[in-house]
Order: sequence, then C-alpha cells, then structure tokens
Amino acid sequence: MSAFDDIRDYVAIPRVLSLKLAPDGSRLVSAVQTLNPDRKSYGTALWSIPLDGEPYRLTRSAKGETAAEFTAAGDLLFTSARPDPTVKDGAGEVPALWLLPRAGGEARQVATRPGGIGAFRTAGDVVVFASDVLDGEEATEEERRKARKDAGSSAILHEGYPVRYWDHDLGPGHVRLFAARLGDDRLEEVRELTPDPGEALREASFALTPDGSTVLATWRIPLPAGEQRTELVAIDVASGQRRTLFGEEGWDFGGPLAVSPDGTRVACARERLTGPDLSARVELWLGDLATGEGRAYAPDLFPSDVAWAPDSSAVYITADHQGRRPIFRVPLTGAHTRLTGDDAAYLGLNASADGRFVHALRSGLALAPGPARIDVVTGEVTDLPSPAPRPEVPGTLTEISATADDGATVRGWLILPETASAAEPAPFLLWIHGGPVASWNDWQWRWQAWIMAQHGYAVLMPDPCLSTGYGQDMIDRGWGDWGPRTMADLDAIVDVALARDDLDSERTAAMGGSFGGYMANWVAGHSDRYKAIVTHASLWNLDQFAGTTDMAAYWQREFGAPGSERYTTLSPHHGLDRISTPMLVIHGDKDYRVPIGEALRLWWDLRRSEVESKFLYFPDENHWILKPGNTVAWYETVLAFLGRHVLGQEWKRPDSVA
Repeated sequence: MSAFDDIRDYVAIPRVLSLKLAPDGSRLVSAVQTLNPDRKSYGTALWSIPLDGEPYRLTRSAKGETAAEFTAAGDLLFTSARPDPTVKDGAGEVPALWLLPRAGGEARQVATRPGGIGAFRTAGDVVVFASDVLDGEEATEEERRKARKDAGSSAILHEGYPVRYWDHDLGPGHVRLFAARLGDDRLEEVRELTPDPGEALREASFALTPDGSTVLATWRIPLPAGEQRTELVAIDVASGQRRTLFGEEGWDFGGPLAVSPDGTRVACARERLTGPDLSARVELWLGDLATGEGRAYAPDLFPSDVAWAPDSSAVYITADHQGRRPIFRVPLTGAHTRLTGDDAAYLGLNASADGRFVHALRSGLALAPGPARIDVVTGEVTDLPSPAPRPEVPGTLTEISATADDGATVRGWLILPETASAAEPAPFLLWIHGGPVASWNDWQWRWQAWIMAQHGYAVLMPDPCLSTGYGQDMIDRGWGDWGPRTMADLDAIVDVALARDDLDSERTAAMGGSFGGYMANWVAGHSDRYKAIVTHASLWNLDQFAGTTDMAAYWQREFGAPGSERYTTLSPHHGLDRISTPMLVIHGDKDYRVPIGEALRLWWDLRRSEVESKFLYFPDENHWILKPGNTVAWYETVLAFLGRHVLGQEWKRPDSVA
C-alpha cells in the first residue's frame, strides 16, 4: 500500500527540514520533523549525517530542537524549550539556547531570556542572538511577563503598523539583538546590541562576519501612511554602533544573507518596492562591507538561497528556473553559470571548505527533500543517506507547455496516476499555485498532488503569468491583471492537457489556495468548464480584503487604495451571479494574510445565491492548515467533494470532520 493512500500514513512520513555542514566537513546536521506519539502534533529532532556513514539521531526531547549552528570548535548550538535538568522546576516555556558537545555527552543550556531566544549566529567565540523584549527595566521583565499572564491580560496597544503577521500577533515586545561570548558552561558577557529598535528588527535576517566583529541585519524603516522599506545595516559587536550598509529609496534589502569567508563582501537580495505599474523584482546584490558600494548580479534570477565559495570569488545561489530550482554559480567577475542540470529544486546551500562540493537539500515535485552533494566542477549530484527515506510516488511526472493568446509560452507539470490510459482516461484536476509570484517546482508537504494521483486524478500544476523562473516579462504580463490574464494562460495549458487521450475532458475540477484560491473563485465566475471547484484561503471581495489583510500597504502598492478601478475590474465577487459550479470553501480562522472575513463573505454569497456548496472551517488553523488531524480532514473532505461532483459518487461525510 502506498503512503499516499491513507492520509494518516502520509502525515506520518518524516520530513527533513534543514541542512548544516560542520566546519571540518565531516558531517551534516538536519532538523527532522516527525509525528509525535499522540499523532496530534509534530516534533523535531536533530540528526547527524556523517559523510562517510549512516545518519543517527542526536537529540530527544518532548519539546523538540531546531535552528542548529556549528561553533568553530565543531560543537552544536540549537534552540529548544526543553526543561533544564540543572534547574529546579526548570520546565521550558520559551526557547533557550543549548550546546551539544562535539565529543559527546548531554546537551547543556547555555543561555535563556524571558522572551525566549530566536535566531542566532556564531563566529569564533562570539554568539549573536535575537530575543523578544518588553519595554521597560530589563531586571523586572520576567516578573512583568508573569504579572501580565497571571492577570489574564492579552491587550496590546499599537501605535504603528502592522499589528499581525501571517498567523501570529505582533507585540507586546520588540525583537532585539544580543551579543555574548561562548564560555565553558554558559554564554558570558551578554550585552544588548540594539536598544530601543522599535519594530526595526521584526522578522529580521542577520549574519555575522567570520571574525565575529560585525553583525549584518535587516532594519525596517517606517514610512508615512503605514508603508515601510528595509535597509541592511552593519552593527559593530564591540560598541553597538550601527551604520547603514545598503539603503535605497524604492528598494528593500534582505535575505537570503551571507558574508564572504574573507569578511570583505556581503550577499543579499534587493527587492523592488512595487507600484500600480511597477512589478515585483528581486535581484542578487553583492556589495563591499567597508564602503557599502554594490551592484546587482545574475539578472532575472530571484535568489532564494545563497552561500559563498570558500575563496570568496563567487557565490552559489538557488533560483526558480523553468519549473526547477537549480544551483547557479555567480562569480564576482564574468557571467553566471548553471551548476545543476537535473529537474530538482535545491535549498540549504553549504559550500565545503576545500571548494570541491556544495551540499544542499535536493527535492522536486516527485522527490521528497534529502541531503545531496554537488561537485562544483562537473555538476555531478550524489544523494547522501537521509534521516528520512523518500516515499515512492504513485504515478509519473510529465512536463507540458502551451502557447497563450499573446504568444507567450506557458509551461507546467502534469502528474499522471498509474491507472491513466487511453482505455481508462483519468479525471482531471487543475491545481493553481499561490503567490502569485511563485512556481510549482518543489516537493509539497502541504499541497500534495500525489495524494490526488493515488486516488486516480491527473493533476495539472501550471506556471501562468506572475510565476517566477521565466524572466521579468512573465511577471510583468500579469501585474495588475490577475484574473483575466492568468485565466487566459490557464485555459491555454488546460486545452493542451485535455487533448491527451489519457485524460477525461468531461470529469474535471479546479482548485487552489491563497492566490490560487483567488483564481479558483475567478474561474468559478467566468467558466462552466469544471464540475467542481475547491477554493482555499481565497480572496473574494478585494475592497474588503485590502484593509483587513496583515500587509495592507504591500497589497495596495499594486492595486491602489480601496475603491480604485482595479478592485472593480478584478474582484471575483462581481462574478457571483455567473457561478453555477459546486464549490468547497476552506479557511482557517487564524489566517491573517487572507482574513476569515473573505471566506465568511464568500460562503454567505454562495448560500444567498443557492450555489451548491460546502464550507470546511478550521477554528485553530492559519493560512496553510498544518496540524496532522486537520490535514487529514482537509484531504478527506476534498476527496469526498470531488468524488461526489467529478466521479459521481455518493456524498459521504468524512469521519474526520464534525
């Protein structure tokens, strides 16, 4: 039996999440996520992957461990909310910093903060970490946090924007950076680097120079009318003095972020601030740490990860490209070249100190993530033993393309079930990606098309306009024209797919989440081609959405202020009177990017219009629906809904939903 047949088996598959290479190049360390014994939640543990042996587990605790970084000596630092056995009643409530000695033995807690320890970086004997800090006297912070909790108060008074981010509330504390020195048993000489930063370090990326003298960090600059932009600053670890390294009107500077091994240069991403007629653009930016002078490299590649070559002469980046995410080598002088030639998607880059290899997580639509070694001269890829064996997928992956009405090429992936044939054509499912500035190219733990293939569906995963990996023109084509332009692209590639004799053009459905949910709603009001539509975390009434999303300022850069022409032209709710296709609406109440009001309004409009529909509601979930039991309910309900309307089966309420 396939792991994709029973959703409960699928959610129990272990997942490799990260990859770090030891300074001596002898081993890698990964955080691996597995189902907890209660089967209601996930936990994480750290695994060692020797380059000359088999993986083995390093850590075990009920709270789990994440964010591993090697020290210069080869010890392993990580964060965990596990209890400290050296402290009476030392039950962990917030993440602390722990050290696991290279020589073996038990991990020991080396630092803690009342607001927990988040991201951290280390170089030499220097450690820099982020922590959430309440305003006021540091000495009384723990007491004030406890008093607030005991009083049952969750109130937060805001004087700025934003107040929420994706799935969590912001405040009442602010993120600050701290520096310390690695001592024998604890971090020593802990001191604050960024007093009173306000919201400047919220969701910050930061890196440490190899000598530990300077922190490079993203720094948010508030602008009028709720806008903001992000600079990259250099903070002296000894004095806390801060200077702007990269800052430019109309651009954000941010992660991925890395400092060259010789400590002279910085690699980061420069992202254009969008406007009604100015589309999204992300560039690799390399600059001088001393002077702040820099420039863009590798045009038309949106960097998603970056690592320096050990001689500091080039960087390795990953970037979406034609439905893949290859590794590219970008030299300081000369043209960039593609290093990997396969269909995979790479992340977690680690260059070996001898310059011979890059280690990375390798995955793809048909390949779960696992560690790999890439020869930097030949591009040869070698899969390494993984802490989580990859599941076999139940079908085949085929590339497909079409020519849109404006002459552009639209390509995508077609997943075919093992049963598909001319004699037994498979029912067809169009799956539209989110973003919209994104691409179908990577393994999807959340949006898993192979589950649908196991149940007999052929799944088309196209990259229409606004998709990454096809040059700036592909994004420009759809900017400010979400519905009509995207649907024309989708229609073109669906026509090509349904011309195949192994697909059933009469048994069809469409689905998508986030921007894909927006498009599912748009398709519902502009086509009767599909027998069923599933819309998840979807935008419905754009005027309503514009001021309630957690990032209203970002949204309104493209669409303008509520009430402008684009809201009238592009809002799916204006197509309500043309919807006749049965719809399944799915939403989580903790979704702040696309607030629950979108689903409530859509559900009410469908009921008022007597469109056959159902509403799958998750009170405790966010944009993605991540808890194992809820994931089971999501897939079982989608399959039952499609079975009823596409396959003609009798509707049966899944046992996993109330």
